[in-house]
Amino acid sequence: MWKHLGEQTIRLESPPTILAASSTVGPKEGQGPLASYFDVILEDVLWGEDTWEKAETKILKETIQRVITKADLTTDQIQYIFAGDLLNQIVATSFAMREFKVPFFGLYGACSTMGESMALASIMIDGGYADYVVAATSSHFCSAEKQFRSPLQLGVQRSLTATWTVTGSGAVVLSKEGLGPYVTHITPGKVIDLGVKDSMNLGATMAPAAADTIINHLLDTNREPDYYDLIITGDLGVIGKQLVLEMAQEYHYDLSKNYTDCGVEIFDPTTQDTHAGGSGCACAAVTLTGYILKEMEKGTFEKVLFIPTGALLSPLSTQQGESVPGVAHAVAIETNLE
Repeated sequence: MWKHLGEQTIRLESPPTILAASSTVGPKEGQGPLASYFDVILEDVLWGEDTWEKAETKILKETIQRVITKADLTTDQIQYIFAGDLLNQIVATSFAMREFKVPFFGLYGACSTMGESMALASIMIDGGYADYVVAATSSHFCSAEKQFRSPLQLGVQRSLTATWTVTGSGAVVLSKEGLGPYVTHITPGKVIDLGVKDSMNLGATMAPAAADTIINHLLDTNREPDYYDLIITGDLGVIGKQLVLEMAQEYHYDLSKNYTDCGVEIFDPTTQDTHAGGSGCACAAVTLTGYILKEMEKGTFEKVLFIPTGALLSPLSTQQGESVPGVAHAVAIETNLE
């Protein structure tokens, strides 16, 4: 059977198992509606370090080490690590990798990085190139605000369309063998840019890419939305989520019954004042490794389409008046192989 379906989807002939998952979150995330699902909730955002960037490195490093332990493996058994973050030159991840001595693929997909890392790690296993691979990512509210918006010390008022970057990290170990859940299909996303320039409204910039990936995944696989128990994007927030619903409806796909967004689920907007919702690489990553996979283990969900979303901007591109392109990568996760 062909591994390539339709325009852009990959069917994994030997679907890898998600052998273990781990999540670490900051104190704000630990006060949200998904708190009970996370492995570790930090008491403060510095976690004993003297900078936010060093704290993010520690968060990612500890999360990866924990997921390897949860998989009942040693670091020596991990053949590759795919990971990245939001900081310039993905330094939080690169510095964390100093501790592991494992071949490393550094990725930048902005907040879509968990989808990208899982997709590439799955291809590596399906192709027979590895038995155990780690896919991971991280983000930190304070370091992201400092780089992409305004340093917190300035006390700049946040726009109502702005989202709150999740502090945390999520990691999975993908294995050649196991009893599931399995990564069965991947739909890598295209870069979509409709000309939105507002870096304080990233949900709107990413929604077209998310809708494009979802629609093409359904077309490529000849599936309807109700094939999945849950379709969940990465960090569009309430504004981007509504736009995806409207865009999908234009193609006669009704997502209203089983679609949500990690940025909508991770915070309580009423009590936590997060405006449009959550964002950041860790938003999708910890929602997957905490909430989604644990609910799959319980049997609540059997088929999930997970679509981390990314806004491809930098401080430099914003200063030059560039628009903000978006990208979204879909990963189909299923508890049973048909």
